[in-house]
Amino acid sequence: MSVNYKKLWILLAERSLSKVDLRKMAEITPGILTKLNKNEVVSFTMLLKICEALKCDIGDIVEVIHTENNKKSIK
Repeated sequence: MSVNYKKLWILLAERSLSKVDLRKMAEITPGILTKLNKNEVVSFTMLLKICEALKCDIGDIVEVIHTENNKKSIK
């Protein structure tokens, strides 16, 4: 399983905001921004800070990517 922040970048573009604007608005570190750029996992707390700054929902900024090997069947 992995994450993808493409929705976040689209949302920023739609609002004419830069990544630097996001960093300042959400008060996140450059290291967190680097992780987001690389589609790496960041803490739930960081995602909540971003959502608060952008006044959006988590599903608006991140997508979970399921891989075939990690899918479990529900019985």
